[in-house]
Amino acid sequence: MKKMVLTAVMALSVLAVAAQDSYIVKTKNVRKVTPTVNATTATDATPNENTSEPQNFVTKNFKYRSMCDWQEGMRFMVIPEKYDLIVNTFCDAATGKEVGNGKLRHKIMIYKNHTTGANGRERVNFICLDDNRSYYFELPHGSFEDYCYGKLGVPTLAYLEDVDRARELLMGQTLITRQPIFYIDTQYDGDGVEEVTIPENTEVVVKAIGVGTRKYPVKIIVEDPKTGKEFFQNVVMSRTNNGMRDDELDVDNKKFLFLNSFDVLTGTVVVSQDYQQYIGKTIFTKYATEMVSKGDGKIRKVRVPRLTEFIIDAIAPQVNSNYVTMTLTEAESRRVYQKDVTFINENVAGDIDGYKEDYFGYLFGLGEGKLRNSTPETRAMIRQGRVAVGMTEEEVELALGEPDTTVDGNNGRVDWVYKRSKKLLIVQFNNLRKVIGVKTQ
Repeated sequence: MKKMVLTAVMALSVLAVAAQDSYIVKTKNVRKVTPTVNATTATDATPNENTSEPQNFVTKNFKYRSMCDWQEGMRFMVIPEKYDLIVNTFCDAATGKEVGNGKLRHKIMIYKNHTTGANGRERVNFICLDDNRSYYFELPHGSFEDYCYGKLGVPTLAYLEDVDRARELLMGQTLITRQPIFYIDTQYDGDGVEEVTIPENTEVVVKAIGVGTRKYPVKIIVEDPKTGKEFFQNVVMSRTNNGMRDDELDVDNKKFLFLNSFDVLTGTVVVSQDYQQYIGKTIFTKYATEMVSKGDGKIRKVRVPRLTEFIIDAIAPQVNSNYVTMTLTEAESRRVYQKDVTFINENVAGDIDGYKEDYFGYLFGLGEGKLRNSTPETRAMIRQGRVAVGMTEEEVELALGEPDTTVDGNNGRVDWVYKRSKKLLIVQFNNLRKVIGVKTQ
């Protein structure tokens, strides 16, 4: 019987360790070294103060939970900071003795309830997933209601539900960087990091999400596909138990708000409605689209090819609509265009208030257009929807779109056929995939 009980306890311990380890993620090539007292932490860095936190994605998906609203079963991880290694947070409920935060580091605590101790002080009670023992945090002063409404929270505890929700929404997503300072891990068993500079508007892919710190509980590791380099940012999401007032997140710590470090390039995550952040940004069309061009006193509808580069001049919301009117300057010709788009993506199926092609995150990418190696003369023809001998297949596709049909000929030759209202447009390519002729029939 004792052997069976011991086996069960060991099994639970293994599961607990596996659970907590799944939340500890590191960037590639981290060194296994002994932690040092002077190791830099990501929260010590100088933030970028030139941006503001867009609220749509965060408030829609990450709900703030005051201690007054905590429910049994909520999960947290003990992430002590330097000060927490001096001042203990928890007491063992069985003995009443304090337990060092270092001993509980990376342990998962499950919220149980709050009670009043024999000394008359309020206690916040937990069960540790690692050892199945009960622990409590004793409030230093006041009632439970007074304490929780002050947003003080329980020291050392990072809210794991934010991490789980971020994994659900962001794993594998393509993001772009919105500011230049990120971090790489330098210690496998410690918290040491090294600051790295990443160009703004770098396209990255989310590779791992784990626990960061109590203040910034979601650690997002991304990879630049071009270089293979990984780096990360710790960010705040719901602010549950992060122990910071709203004004503390407004100035010195802006960079650690999710949408001040990253923005969504593709996928189903909602793009922010804080339009001011996009003014002056360089964007490019990921697909051909129709815009309105104003010039010479005339208004024209123009079909703009994909990978055309613009600078956003203004964004004006439309009355009683989810649409906005964007005023754009084409980077090369300096011609001014307008485009009605929506920043609202209602569901994962891609259905929005309008057409999918009008969704900003679908139509545009941030940064300069990729693969634009054509000559200025060729790009001018592409903008006009014309093709000429010598163009590549990619340039023809930019100008005319994908063909309706293709016809294979001899010696590797191929014809692209476009259906027009009363005729066919045929673009002929040689075996090098260069245009050798254009005709209609």
